[in-house]
Amino acid sequence: MDYKRSNAPLNTVTRDVIKLSEDTGNVYETVCIIAKRANQIAVEMKRDLEKKLQEFATLNDNLEEVSENREQIEISRYYEKLPKPALIATQEYLEGKIMYRNPVKEKSKLDF
Repeated sequence: MDYKRSNAPLNTVTRDVIKLSEDTGNVYETVCIIAKRANQIAVEMKRDLEKKLQEFATLNDNLEEVSENREQIEISRYYEKLPKPALIATQEYLEGKIMYRNPVKEKSKLDF
């Protein structure tokens, strides 16, 4: 999923967790699914940001010199304005875009 084109809200939204967990039947399992996806998104966002900021990195060992790069600041602001990973993951879960499985439940079904 492209997190840049997500239709997730920019602000925190109160959700009915019981209603949210109707698919799994377990509130904690639902929260775990969303949390794991949020971690994946956060890692992807961090990797992309570091990759873009690496282009502006200078090999200066002089810590006294601080140079501001307008493009670097704009990139950082853009990433700050994106929805948070937890909001993106929750939106993906609501839209049915997250594929998940529970190996314990699958094993118990095979045992019968």
